[in-house]
Amino acid sequence: MNKTILIITHTQDNFSIEKVTEYIKKNGFEVIRFDVDLYPLQNKLSTVFQNGEWKTILETPENTYRLDDITAVWYRRAYNIGNGLKEELEPKFFGAAMGEVRNTLFGFLESIDAYSLGKPSVYRRLDSKEEQLKIAGKIGFTIPETCITNNPDEAKKFILAHKNVIGKMQTGFAIYEDGIENVVFTNVIKEENLEELDSLIYCPMQFQKKIEKKKELRITVVGEDIYAFEVDSQQFDDAKVDWRKDGINLIDKWVRTELPAEVESKILELLDTYHVDYGAIDMIVSPEDEYYFIEINAAGEFFWLDNLTEDNLISKSIANVLCDKAPRRNNRIMV
Repeated sequence: MNKTILIITHTQDNFSIEKVTEYIKKNGFEVIRFDVDLYPLQNKLSTVFQNGEWKTILETPENTYRLDDITAVWYRRAYNIGNGLKEELEPKFFGAAMGEVRNTLFGFLESIDAYSLGKPSVYRRLDSKEEQLKIAGKIGFTIPETCITNNPDEAKKFILAHKNVIGKMQTGFAIYEDGIENVVFTNVIKEENLEELDSLIYCPMQFQKKIEKKKELRITVVGEDIYAFEVDSQQFDDAKVDWRKDGINLIDKWVRTELPAEVESKILELLDTYHVDYGAIDMIVSPEDEYYFIEINAAGEFFWLDNLTEDNLISKSIANVLCDKAPRRNNRIMV
C-alpha cells in the first residue's frame, strides 16, 4: 500500500506545514507538497486516461510525483495561484488562461479518489455565513439576531430595533489603496452612522445584535479532537469589538479551556452535518455564561494556538487524521 500524503499549500504558508509534515513522517508516511503559487509556471500537472487507466503526474522543480495513488490529501491553502502569469501573457489572454488554470487545478482536487481533509467545494459551501447560522440554530446553538442585506432601509430598521449592533463583511474583505491592504474588521454601528448605510445598495453587509463578551473562544476541531481556547479580548481597546484587530497583542493571551459537554456535542454534530474533519469555530461567552455561535471557518488558522499546546497537538491530530490513525468522516468520491 502506498503511504503518501499530498499537501496543497503555497510557498509563503507558515510553519504549521512543517509541524504536520513532521508528524506524518513519524507515522511512517511520505509527503508531497504542491505549492499552487508555482502552478503553472514552475509546477506542471498532467492527468491522462490511457489503456483503461487514469494517471496523474506532478512535476516540480525538484522532483516528479505520481498523484493517482496517494493515500490522502490535506487541502490547506490555495493562495496566489498562477503567480507571475500576468507578467508573461498579453492582457487579452490572461483572464481566459487563469480560468483554465483554476478550473484544471480545482477539477483535479475534486476528482481525487482518496480521503481529503478539505476540498474547494467544501470551502465554497462554508463561505455561506447564512447557512452556517441556520444550521447552527437547528442544532441548538444560540446565535445572534442577524440581518444580511443590501437594502439600506432594512438595515436601518434592524439597527434602530436593537440599538447596539455590529456590522461586518462575510468574506475576508479588504480595500487596496496605493499597494496597501486595508482589512475591513467588525465595527459597532451607531445611529449617527445610519445615513452612511445608503451605500449598502452597492455591497451587502451582515449586521448582528452586539453580544457583550465575558470571553471569546476559538475552537479548533480535527476529526473528533476539540481544542478550545479562550481570551479576554476586552483588556485591549482595539480588540473589544474584533479581536483580530489587535491579534498581535493577544497572541500569547489565549488559554486552553474546557467546554460544557452539550457545547462539545453540538460542535461535533455541526461537523457531522457538513461532513468535514476540520473547522475553526468562533464563539462568544456572554457575562451570563451563554455560549453564542458566531461562525465556523473551513480553513481557519491554528498555528498560534498549536504553539500553546504541548508538542503541537493540533498538528499531531491533523497528521493522525490524514494517516487514518484517528477517527474521521469518510469523504472519498468512490467507495
